[in-house]
Amino acid sequence: MNAVRQALPAVHRVDSARLGRLAISSLYAELACAPKPGLVTPFSTGSHDDMDAGTFLRSLFALRHYYCQIARAGAQEASFETLRALGIAAEQAMLRATGGVNTHRGAIFSLGLLVAAAAGAQARRGTPLAAEQVCLQVTQWAGPLSQAPLDPHSPGQRARAQHRVAGVREQAAAGFPLLREVALPALRTARLAGVTRDAALCHTLMHLVAVVDDLNLLHRGGAAGLAWAKAEAAAFLRDGSVFASGWPQRLTRIDAGFVARRLSPGGSADLLACAWFLLQQEDA
Repeated sequence: MNAVRQALPAVHRVDSARLGRLAISSLYAELACAPKPGLVTPFSTGSHDDMDAGTFLRSLFALRHYYCQIARAGAQEASFETLRALGIAAEQAMLRATGGVNTHRGAIFSLGLLVAAAAGAQARRGTPLAAEQVCLQVTQWAGPLSQAPLDPHSPGQRARAQHRVAGVREQAAAGFPLLREVALPALRTARLAGVTRDAALCHTLMHLVAVVDDLNLLHRGGAAGLAWAKAEAAAFLRDGSVFASGWPQRLTRIDAGFVARRLSPGGSADLLACAWFLLQQEDA
């Protein structure tokens, strides 16, 4: 019997409440970051006429328990169906809080899986994983992810089908390569350079906008809108990004162009919050 007990893997205590707080604070950091092209900030509704910062804050309050719950589920090696049920309940809570406005559906999915993966890894190891390794942990759910039903009537899924591009489900099943290869390197570079949090987040966001086939951009602006947004982001990076003087003014001008075209890179914003969470959870 002792030999059997010794063969069982150790299960370490996971501070699920801490991971939940980090998830919520990461979503708040994304909201508070300004200026952001076409996105809601405390100072602007961006390209949206159905939401503002208050809408986002009500949503975050409604989601405050979800990320703690999914962290506990991840630490307990819960099934994908259990994680999915938690996500569905969280989405319903969000919609009740916002009067039916979708503020965080993408983040409920992506950030929820990353929180669960981080918690599961900590339960097995006793220490946090590096951000990139947490992303790869999500591939454990690749099979059920491929079988999970999609809402064909949602704007994002219509854009996905029309333009035949991969969505966040494919990103998750592949271990979030956009986070590992784009967002996390950009965010680490900016932090090492010693810029402010907002500057580091803006730098990372523009790296994402420059390369992501953002379904929200495709839904709002079609292929031409997506190409324009990518070109604007790439030009901002070529001109020195947040490391050049006057960057807030340049980004504010880009924001005006996004708003005029009603473009909003919501998918990139979700990935930005995920990247910030991943770096924060590395600190034990």
